[in-house]
Amino acid sequence: MHAKESAPALGKLAPDAFERFIAPHLGAPRPEVLVGPRAGVDAAVVRLGAGRVMALTTDPISLIPALGVAASARLSAHLVASDLWTSGLPPAYATVSYALPERLAEATFAEYQCAFSEALETLGVALVAGHTGRYPGGDSTLIGAATMIGVGDEGRYLAPSMARPGDRVIVTKGCAVESAAVAARLFPERLAQRLDEDGMHRARKLLDQVSVVADCRALVKLGVRDRGVTALHDATEGGVLGALIELARASGTDVRVERARIPLTPEAAAACDVFGIDPYWALAEGALIATVRPERVGAALAALGEESIAAEVVGEVLGGDGKLWLTEPDGRVTQWREPEPDPYWPAYAKAIAEGWR
Repeated sequence: MHAKESAPALGKLAPDAFERFIAPHLGAPRPEVLVGPRAGVDAAVVRLGAGRVMALTTDPISLIPALGVAASARLSAHLVASDLWTSGLPPAYATVSYALPERLAEATFAEYQCAFSEALETLGVALVAGHTGRYPGGDSTLIGAATMIGVGDEGRYLAPSMARPGDRVIVTKGCAVESAAVAARLFPERLAQRLDEDGMHRARKLLDQVSVVADCRALVKLGVRDRGVTALHDATEGGVLGALIELARASGTDVRVERARIPLTPEAAAACDVFGIDPYWALAEGALIATVRPERVGAALAALGEESIAAEVVGEVLGGDGKLWLTEPDGRVTQWREPEPDPYWPAYAKAIAEGWR
């Protein structure tokens, strides 16, 4: 008899699963693909010719009841745009495929699409194609997927492979940004037992920070590659630590980080405490991992500060083969090659099932 297999973890595939199931099966090879799919790579880059490239990315879009229709639509647009911006190129075009639940009211969908369009407009993105339909079995918050595309000069795109030893590692905003933003709306009464009125106000405002569009825009203005920023990576599922491991693997370098330097707001810490999850591994959309040439670090922090974006230098890039070296506050050093499963999804499901308020 075969041993019973455990249920796969919720959320995106772990890097080793990606390497087994997806990486060997990528269709026809094309020489113009400069950056293809890899764990830790947020956007592909394709050479168009005449010194121009196209960056593109795809991500799910959601309608999360705790956030509301309009806020969900805005969040979905920014999540896809955030991934595209990590290429160093701004998004210009979008396609969307809606797989709507059977019971979703037409008025609700109309509100969602209107808000999604408004968010695209603020991002400078035109919706150019897509598909919309209703299908049985849709009982999750996911209602489809969107693709964004940007075009720019070949000398201006970024990829994780461009990070190199000596670069400093910057983290913006901190751990569990999206986890805390959802918690503030999903169970405000529970969270209010851990935070005062000002803390609750800051927790609710975290939803406005669940995007790295402004972060990327500020850093790219400094210059890319030898002129400043060498790589950008969006910390999403798997949290800040998971994103650091992904960056190390995708760049083929080691990354050395001090946990004590990684920002963790009181609001995120409280929300994760109520969820019962580790904030360093929890859903962290809104946090950007950036590698920057050492002589440009001061300018990078100043550029982020001008946009009121909190940021800290947490470590540096080393020669290596794709490991995270994490220094704990007591001086212990641990080594990581694989991220922990994101604890957010089962915690969110439990909160919904138990009707937390």
